[in-house]
Amino acid sequence: MYLKEKTVKGKKYFYLAESFRLPNGKVSSIEKGIPEKSPLQELEKKHVNFFIEKKKEAFAKYAIKNYKADSVFSKSEFEKSESIKVDYQRTIRSFTKSQLKDVFDRFIANFTYESNAIEGNSLTLKDVAIVMFEKRSIEGKDLREIYETRNSRPVMDLLLRKKFDVSEKSVIKMHEMLMKDMDERTGYKQIPNYIPGSNVEFTPPEKVEEEMGKLIEWYNKSIETMHPIQVSALFHGKFIKIHPFEDGNGRVGRFISNAILTNHDYPPFIIRKTQREAYIKCMQDFFRGYTQNLERLFLRKYKDTYRKFFEVYLKYIKK
Repeated sequence: MYLKEKTVKGKKYFYLAESFRLPNGKVSSIEKGIPEKSPLQELEKKHVNFFIEKKKEAFAKYAIKNYKADSVFSKSEFEKSESIKVDYQRTIRSFTKSQLKDVFDRFIANFTYESNAIEGNSLTLKDVAIVMFEKRSIEGKDLREIYETRNSRPVMDLLLRKKFDVSEKSVIKMHEMLMKDMDERTGYKQIPNYIPGSNVEFTPPEKVEEEMGKLIEWYNKSIETMHPIQVSALFHGKFIKIHPFEDGNGRVGRFISNAILTNHDYPPFIIRKTQREAYIKCMQDFFRGYTQNLERLFLRKYKDTYRKFFEVYLKYIKK
């Protein structure tokens, strides 16, 4: 926030103001008249809620005007999602450098534990923290599980700093980082995928590059007209249906879905291992052409993760 001063017919008027960018890059501003000039810090504390609500209104208005609404992503859900986005951005800006590192470290550990557990990794949350932050192995555990865990941290570090754009190059790089020391095969798959018990027909190797190109093209068009959370969900389903790599597709897909959100200033989310069956069912529905269950799952986990992780952390440090 900053102070503005205007003189009208010789009389001075003071305003507290805040500028911010909308998703289309345009700068918007909020102003509130104040009776007299006071220290900025005092004014910010006194009027912060006014600016938060006005900012939420501005982002909700933008979403309602620019994004297609439907039965899942209704105008009401736009308002809720944008409200969380504004709260999240203000929350992380309020953290000190050490607090921000701590909350992101906690998120990375939780995300990695849950995402890997969905794929059958047996490491506990405590094990994950030891591997990531103490850089130690866990006796009796498979090296692959250790590498899966270790490799996730640098990827999520980059993702949270918006260093992964949604492109074929970034997707391949992300996969390479996640599979370090586990698989020397880089780039798209050379042999068809086989998942025991699954009758899903994934994209054959010879068509992967073409289908991934179409997916990125779809993303670049859709992100302008659909809510980013919806794009994140649909991108995930389409990506998993392609299954572009011989291994690691699920983990890469969950990272990319979060990159879409963080690149557009939304908080990342976690699908927990306790929702594994629901997640798999949503994916099966998606493959049959019913996309809304996956969209609902992503929307719900977006809201749940913010409320049960980031909000809880904020309350904890304010005690």
